[in-house]
Amino acid sequence: MKIFLVSLGCDKNLCDSENMLGMLSHAGHEITDDETQADVIIINSCSFIGDAQEESINAIIEAGRFKSEGRCRYLIVSGCLSQRFREEIREQLPEVDAMLGTASFHRICEVIDALADGTASVEFFDSTDGPVHSYRDRLLSTGGHFAYLKIAEGCSKRCSYCIIPYLRGNYRSVPMEELLDEASRLVDRGVRELILVAQETTLYGTDLYGHKSLPQLLHRLAGIRDLAWIRVLYCYPEEIDDELIEEIAANPKVVKYLDLPLQSGSDRILRAMGRLTDRAGVTDLIGRLRNRIPDICLRTTLISGFPGESEEDHQETLDLVREIRFDRLGVFPYSREKGTRAAAMKNQIPAKVRLRRRDEIMKLQQQISAEISQSCIGRTFDAFIEGRIADEDIYAARTYRDAPDVDGFIFVRCGYELMSGDIVRAVVTDASEYDLTGEITDEHIE
Repeated sequence: MKIFLVSLGCDKNLCDSENMLGMLSHAGHEITDDETQADVIIINSCSFIGDAQEESINAIIEAGRFKSEGRCRYLIVSGCLSQRFREEIREQLPEVDAMLGTASFHRICEVIDALADGTASVEFFDSTDGPVHSYRDRLLSTGGHFAYLKIAEGCSKRCSYCIIPYLRGNYRSVPMEELLDEASRLVDRGVRELILVAQETTLYGTDLYGHKSLPQLLHRLAGIRDLAWIRVLYCYPEEIDDELIEEIAANPKVVKYLDLPLQSGSDRILRAMGRLTDRAGVTDLIGRLRNRIPDICLRTTLISGFPGESEEDHQETLDLVREIRFDRLGVFPYSREKGTRAAAMKNQIPAKVRLRRRDEIMKLQQQISAEISQSCIGRTFDAFIEGRIADEDIYAARTYRDAPDVDGFIFVRCGYELMSGDIVRAVVTDASEYDLTGEITDEHIE
């Protein structure tokens, strides 16, 4: 059959989508990027916050249209939305023929076979505390020059606002040898940058080996020939220790970039969120990171309008942003998710206040980002080519300071042809709030 897959939500979900595509391709199905030609449409859904749920539901409804008006025979929903709202999907979205839970994507071929054999409705919801599944030959959707490497599944922290542990289970690390094998195969296929992801990467290995093993994993990944960059996302600040800082500092393949989800600058709100850090711990950590790795690029995410957040709490967050001056920062207005402890808290903040506070934080960050970008003028960076702007001799590239899809670009002019995945040397000539402009030097091209 011809298969069309829509992957929604985070890069961890994208890894599951790529695994499904690999399994389907290996089973003889044809993958298509044209939904009008698909016999089967799969929506790998997200349910992290309200906006993500709405996007997933709209995608399902849109796909259902191809069943009534096109050639689509089967509509399958997998991932977090089906895990969380299976009863509602059964009752309210009759166009859905099959559902897979978050721990069952590896059964996608079984689902299609059962539907083809005439089974009216197929559902698999395996235990979310089982092993983390992967497929030896993922079908990459990132262009082939970079790939996400999911090193763990689930989370055991139970932050009061977060639904993820209830959808994906407790924290489960992927055995290191499996990760090294997968990474080697990805590099053999042309991947030059590996981006390590999990709900929390810093706890990697604690369940398997009895200690935090991310530094050892980074050290061993760096031994893979032809791998140029290793990037680490989703590092909870309270779990970053000196061993990890030293490995990042000393390992030439690990880019000097960390994503530290802080969520708030108010100790009172952090306690209500169930976070295991405080403002003093954060500022101490940032100081140690910048002292050991002066050029480190730091990204964080914040939540505006958490239940009970006062204007004073909001100002404390703004003060933290001014003090630390993150290189990259994103803000999510609080989303009240049924089933979480925060959803039952008193003093829920009105939507307009949540949005105003988000906008105030982002306005401050825009100014900080502009100043940091301006300070990059005259500096020279290695830049990872992502693609060419149509009809122009200008290429979009990423420096070590830019993670795919969340950060900016450096735009460089070049009179000869470059390929995605090439690494060039570029000097920055101009800057805006989030993007840089540069020129390629003659120093080297990889």
